Amino acid sequence: MPKEQPPRPEPLDPPMVPFAVAGLIAWAVVGLVLLIFFRGWLTEHGHQNWLWTCLAGFLWGFPGLAVMMRHDANRRRRRTAAARR
Repeated sequence: MPKEQPPRPEPLDPPMVPFAVAGLIAWAVVGLVLLIFFRGWLTEHGHQNWLWTCLAGFLWGFPGLAVMMRHDANRRRRRTAAARR
């Protein structure tokens, strides 16, 4: 006789805006640290593209933040609709 499987846990659905904001802050901090403390080293070794990478990560974070804001709004609507049932 087959054993009964334990119930599956509910999937995690955390708010995503804090993750997007953390990513924006991380790119900004790394870029500023590189710019302030390591600009000479980056120039000497031909790694100035690291600064551009940080800038790109920071700027791409804004569309990501907008998507995560929309995701969280839909998440709130789903949870409200499920609570009303």
